[in-house]
Amino acid sequence: MEVKNDLKPNQDQMEGFLEGDIETPIAMLNLLKFKEKAEYEDGRETNLTGKEAYSIYGNEVQEHLAKVGAETIFAGAVNRLMLGEVEDLWDTAVIARYPSRKAMLEMIMDSEYQESEKHRSAGLLGQLNIEIKEGNL
Repeated sequence: MEVKNDLKPNQDQMEGFLEGDIETPIAMLNLLKFKEKAEYEDGRETNLTGKEAYSIYGNEVQEHLAKVGAETIFAGAVNRLMLGEVEDLWDTAVIARYPSRKAMLEMIMDSEYQESEKHRSAGLLGQLNIEIKEGNL
């Protein structure tokens, strides 16, 4: 199994996100890997670490989540791998709950969210986003 962190969904992933049931609740597991030093796309000078830049985004995104009826339900540092194998662990895990894929899409398309997103991109080396639908085990 190959594991590849990224910053944006590829075309197939985005198309899949828009197909099927976009109205029922989802949770999104975010496994985050930070850059040592933040790097902004506009080339600005900064002394922020990747984690510090992402923290700006993390604080701002709470308002964006609330606007669409979503919320962060868990966030914490990744301590160790209990089972399985990966080359490198992520730094942080976050779970957000959305009323629907449609709500998540509404949030990420909002211009105010996109302004906050610059801190996310500056701070992240990459991440995995895993969509979870509530259901029986």
